[in-house]
Amino acid sequence: MPVETSGPARILNTHAGSLPDGRAPVILETASTPGYSLIDSGHGEKLEQYGPYRIVRPEAQALWPRRLPASAWSNADAIFTGDTEEDGIGRWAFPKTPLGETWPMNLLDVDFWGRLTSFRHVGVFPEQIAHWQWMADRIAASRRPMKVLNLFGYTGVASLVAARAGAEVTHVDASKKAIVWARENQALAGLESSPIRWICDDAMKFIQREERRGNRYDIILTDPPKFGRGPNGEVWQLFEHLPLMLDILRELLTPQPTGLVLTAYSIRASFYSIHELMRETMRGAGGLVESGELIIRESRDGDPADCRALSTSLFSRWIPT
Repeated sequence: MPVETSGPARILNTHAGSLPDGRAPVILETASTPGYSLIDSGHGEKLEQYGPYRIVRPEAQALWPRRLPASAWSNADAIFTGDTEEDGIGRWAFPKTPLGETWPMNLLDVDFWGRLTSFRHVGVFPEQIAHWQWMADRIAASRRPMKVLNLFGYTGVASLVAARAGAEVTHVDASKKAIVWARENQALAGLESSPIRWICDDAMKFIQREERRGNRYDIILTDPPKFGRGPNGEVWQLFEHLPLMLDILRELLTPQPTGLVLTAYSIRASFYSIHELMRETMRGAGGLVESGELIIRESRDGDPADCRALSTSLFSRWIPT
């Protein structure tokens, strides 16, 4: 997802006051839900159920042996067999019947399209259900109009969850293909009349314009990549540009905000690094910063304590108190 860093330089603010309270580590868990389950994992792969299909994909953090027999894995509907690098050219094998490109899915009462992509992804990151449910609950309980900014919004599932809960949503992604996919998801979900702005733009460029315009949001979700290139060769580096991004997002919060949520994938860092960055960003704003990891729990009959959990990403979340 490219991010443009050109334009007038925005200076990183220095905030006064006390650091917000902190709570870490916090583990947000996604268990088996209607529409998705992690069936098994191990040997650098994971076996998942996405709607009607069982899918095998690479997972470097699955360091342990598999629990299920090889027959359960080989009987999957689709197996990613391509390059396991994030930007590699991937390909899929179909042990049974070749699948179509897309299939309908449903999570949190939102319909959307799953799709087998060349980068091993399928259009949704189910561990994010923990954030989506948190967001939907607060929108529903607010009893007032709520505005949500979904930055690096990908295929729009989070945007649709927020819209279904009653929020006005601004969805931003630099990929035209992702925006098209998100609009297809909106139609499938029956939310064409919901107030969602679909914006294809570079994230940093967009939020700097929003800051100058004075636009504000009650909830902000941001899921930046570790590396990206803009349309004119601009370079985004997570560790270099994340502090300024969060600083701008702080300014985009309303006077009575509900929260700012950061998720970070595929980076070599401790959750505590982004925990302290979020606390410093929100210095003087009070509230609470809770940080940790998003995990998915395997689904298996028997003792739940015997079901392993797979770590997927780091997160940090500021909430007012």
